[in-house]
Amino acid sequence: GTGSSILSALQDLFWLSKSKVEKQLQIISVLQWVLTFLIMGVACTLILMYILCTDCWAIAALYLAWLVFDWNTPKKGGRRSQWVRNWAIWRYFRDYFPIRLVKTHNLLTTRNYIFGYHPHGIMGLGAFCNFSTEATGVGQKFPGIRPYLATLAGNFRMPILRDYLMSGGICPVNRDSIDYILSKNGSGNAIIIVVGGAAESLNCTPGKNSVTLKNRKGFVKLALQHGADLVPVYSFGENEVYKQVIFEEGSWGRWVQKKFQKHIGFAPCIFHGRGLFSSNTWGLLPYSKPITTVVGEPITIPKIDNPSQREVDFYHSMYVNSLIKLFDKYKSKFGLPETEILEVN
Repeated sequence: GTGSSILSALQDLFWLSKSKVEKQLQIISVLQWVLTFLIMGVACTLILMYILCTDCWAIAALYLAWLVFDWNTPKKGGRRSQWVRNWAIWRYFRDYFPIRLVKTHNLLTTRNYIFGYHPHGIMGLGAFCNFSTEATGVGQKFPGIRPYLATLAGNFRMPILRDYLMSGGICPVNRDSIDYILSKNGSGNAIIIVVGGAAESLNCTPGKNSVTLKNRKGFVKLALQHGADLVPVYSFGENEVYKQVIFEEGSWGRWVQKKFQKHIGFAPCIFHGRGLFSSNTWGLLPYSKPITTVVGEPITIPKIDNPSQREVDFYHSMYVNSLIKLFDKYKSKFGLPETEILEVN
C-alpha cells in the first residue's frame, strides 16, 4: 500500500511538472511571435546597419546584394517552407489560447479562392496560426489548397523579416502579388485577406463583434477579375485576447491613429494583455482566450475582366449576407448568446 501510494504521488508530481513545462513553452512561443510582430523588422534593419560598420561588413554586403536580387520574390508567390510551417513551436502557440480551425465545406483544387478574414483583432493571431502554420491542420482539412496570408507590403522591405514571413506562406497585400497568385500560379490557391485592415483594428475590444466591410469592395472586384471564389471566414474570440483604449471619433487620439493609417498603412493602438509571469498583471502577452476560426461556404464567382460597379455591389452584398449567416449559425456554439448581432460598418 505504501509503495503504491509513493508511486502515485511521484506520477502526480511528474504530470504536474510536465504541465508546467508545457505552459512555459506555450508562453515562450507566443512571446517570440509578439516580439516578431512588433520589433523584428526594425531590429534586423538596425543590426544589419551596425554589421556594415564592423569588420564583418562583407556578410551584410552579401545579404544586401542577395536582397536586391531577390526583391520581387514576395510578389511572385514568395518562398514557403513546409519545414518552418510545421515547427513544433506553432503547436505550443496554438495550445496557449487554444486556437481551432473549423471546416464547413470542401474546396475544389480546380478553383482559386479569396478568403475574407474577420475580425482583424490587434494582431490577427487566428489568421496567422491557422493559415501561416500547419498547427491547426489547414493542409489536412483542405488538401491541395495552398493558403497565402496577405499582410502589409511594407513588411517585405525589412531585411530578414521578409524571409521569415515568406517561409510561412505570407505575401504582400498588393495588386501585383494577388494578381500573380491568382493568374500565374495555377489553381488551388487561397489568398487570405483581413478585409477590415487597420481601420477595423482601431475598434476591436473584448465583447464586441463588429467588422469594417460596407465600403471594402476591392477584394470583390479582384475576385471577379480572376474568377476566384469568395469564402467568408469568421474568428470567434479574436477580439478577446487584448484590451484596447478606444478613442472616440473626433478626439486627438483617433486623429493621430488615422494619420498613421493613411500615410504608413497601419494604425498605432494602445493595448495590453497579461504579464509574462502573472495573468493578473499587464503586459504584451495576449490573454489565453479560445479563438475558433470558421471557414464558411465558398461563393462561386464568374470571371469578368472589367466588372461594372453594379456587378461588384451585387457580389459584395452576397458576401456580406453570407458572412452574417455564418456568424449567426455558429455564434451560440462558441459562447455567444443567440441575441448577439454582427455589426457591419
